[in-house]
Amino acid sequence: MKLLLPWLASVATMMALDVLWIGVLARPLYSRGMGHLMAERPNVVAALAFYLLYAAGLMAFVVLRQPPGAWKAAAAWGAAFGFMAYMTYDLTNLATLRDWPLALSFVDIAWGCVATGLAATAGRLVADRVSGA
Repeated sequence: MKLLLPWLASVATMMALDVLWIGVLARPLYSRGMGHLMAERPNVVAALAFYLLYAAGLMAFVVLRQPPGAWKAAAAWGAAFGFMAYMTYDLTNLATLRDWPLALSFVDIAWGCVATGLAATAGRLVADRVSGA
């Protein structure tokens, strides 16, 4: 439970934030920038694999490396983790895909920082709660 619940909190946070962001708030931005590449329906298996594995990386490299009570550090390091992950994705797209919009990359990288920082915070807070810290 000490590992499972914080991991689930991170997964749930990332999924909820992305559904709100990609599905509602930024949908027009993504549609304008890469609508020609977007599937009619998301690949649920691939999306689920991403969230489960991304949260595992977040746990290993951020959440579990912070001492109890260090949710601010988890937020900061989570944002850094998100920056590196989303920057890798967006810069690779800029390097390899025709007409990938630069502005979309900036927005997407910023989103990765925010969402991952919040997911790391949720994971750290749940880890603290589970351990009684």
